Amino acid sequence: MTGPGAIPPPVLRTRRLLLRPPAAADLTALLAFLLLERGEMRPFVPRRPDAYYTTAFQRRNLRALEKDRREDRGLVLLLFDRDRPGEVLGRITFSRFVRGAFQAAGLGYSLAAPRRGKGLMTEALRAALGYAFGPLGLHRVEAAHMPRNRASGRVLRRLGFRREGLARGYLLIAGRWEDHVLTALVNPRRCPAQPRAFPRARSPRRRSRRSPARGS
Repeated sequence: MTGPGAIPPPVLRTRRLLLRPPAAADLTALLAFLLLERGEMRPFVPRRPDAYYTTAFQRRNLRALEKDRREDRGLVLLLFDRDRPGEVLGRITFSRFVRGAFQAAGLGYSLAAPRRGKGLMTEALRAALGYAFGPLGLHRVEAAHMPRNRASGRVLRRLGFRREGLARGYLLIAGRWEDHVLTALVNPRRCPAQPRAFPRARSPRRRSRRSPARGS
């Protein structure tokens, strides 16, 4: 299979988390997370218009995200507590799908501040990357972070992402054009020379026999 539209929406389970695409029933919980994220992530993400944080906008956005998934343009996964799945803890975004000879996507992620420092995002990304390099058929996933966002850099290094350069004035953040570190992870199943940090997420069954990831 070469795209998410050819398969049902994924439901990924880790030791502590449930990951799946957003649904209409998630609207209230998703909006609560976005409003929390708006303040916490202000130094690291582009500004969004006030309308973005309204029920009407997010209702339309949910339909657009599902259309993107079905048409093989992107995939958003919400993070929930596996045992208490009512609250959105974070999200992972695969965007800018390019197929053909490239087979690549961009990666973004965020986690609610109270949940940080417990290894949850590393745990979630292992599962999400396993899905991206498995059923989605991607060969390469790219991620960028601001140099001062050291926590994000540590997560990416832990997963085996390699630094590929520094993009000057890459994104407009809080009114300032910010440099970003460019990193990428190549599918380790197709590239044996890739660092061995990532293959722990190859199979849900194999993960269940291992200790959970440590760190953020």
